[in-house]
Amino acid sequence: MKTNKTEEIVQIIEQNKGLIYKVVNAYCSDVHEQEDLTQEIILQIIKAYEKFDYKVKVTTWMYRIALNVSISQYRKIKSRQKYILPMPENLVKVADDSVCEENEELVQLKAFIQELPPLNRAILIMFLDGNNHTEISEAVGISVSNVGTKISRIKQQLKKKFNQQKNELR
Repeated sequence: MKTNKTEEIVQIIEQNKGLIYKVVNAYCSDVHEQEDLTQEIILQIIKAYEKFDYKVKVTTWMYRIALNVSISQYRKIKSRQKYILPMPENLVKVADDSVCEENEELVQLKAFIQELPPLNRAILIMFLDGNNHTEISEAVGISVSNVGTKISRIKQQLKKKFNQQKNELR
């Protein structure tokens, strides 16, 4: 890659690093896995830059790469987990008063998003980031009308989960 191209891709990655972090955080909760996934996404963006087609927005192109890499990584992790016996999460709990508490509903929303299938999670991440249906369609490889339908169904599913949770707390 020539110096101009190198400088261009570094600048593009720097300007859009928040996009990468959003995708990574939606697909991984372990810090080490997040670091690995971030590096893999950046590597694939750099490799793909030579073939970048300026007919699509840079962010759409980056989302497509980030989501494809994340979904592939997610599948690898899920298949590996078949052979791993997880330890109970509350086995060891370290209290840290310095950590600021997040809004309880936001924490719950993040948990609900983690439960979504990979494609729906990808669509929701892009939707919440302000991408339009066409951009989401181009990034995930489904029709624009299918994006609209899926967003509507995801919203209904999330509302239902929040309502169920409220009813359980009563």
